[in-house]
Amino acid sequence: MTEIGFYHLTTTPLERALPRLLEKILEGHKRAVVLCGSEERLDLLNSTLWTVGKLSFIPHGSVKEGFAEDQPVWLTTADGNPNGAHFLVLTDGTDSPSLSSYERCLDLFDGNDEEAVLNARMRWKTYKDAGHTVTYWKQTDSGSWEKGT
Repeated sequence: MTEIGFYHLTTTPLERALPRLLEKILEGHKRAVVLCGSEERLDLLNSTLWTVGKLSFIPHGSVKEGFAEDQPVWLTTADGNPNGAHFLVLTDGTDSPSLSSYERCLDLFDGNDEEAVLNARMRWKTYKDAGHTVTYWKQTDSGSWEKGT
């Protein structure tokens, strides 16, 4: 079963937290699919990933650029794994019936949005009941992550 990590965003928004997580994935020589809840979110993340990161940008693409198989990070609003990713990153409360095709899933949710927190709790229960290993990660004041209980 795929391990699912819940990432509780409390100190930084998704646009600032996601690049750091993607850098860690890429440092491990792995690939990721980022499933966005809307085209607007995808466009925002697409532009953000061009201007942040240790190397000034994080290599990525979407259906607009094409060549999914060449992209280490694939941004999408549709379920699927066109770049052979090891990691699935869920944003905006998205869900994927294809979890088993990934080594690990990161479910990022806004801790300052009460509805997002309630929905994350429901997803946690659903994943746990389905037999997935679930972990909880909370943001520290510095924006890094520590495993919670």
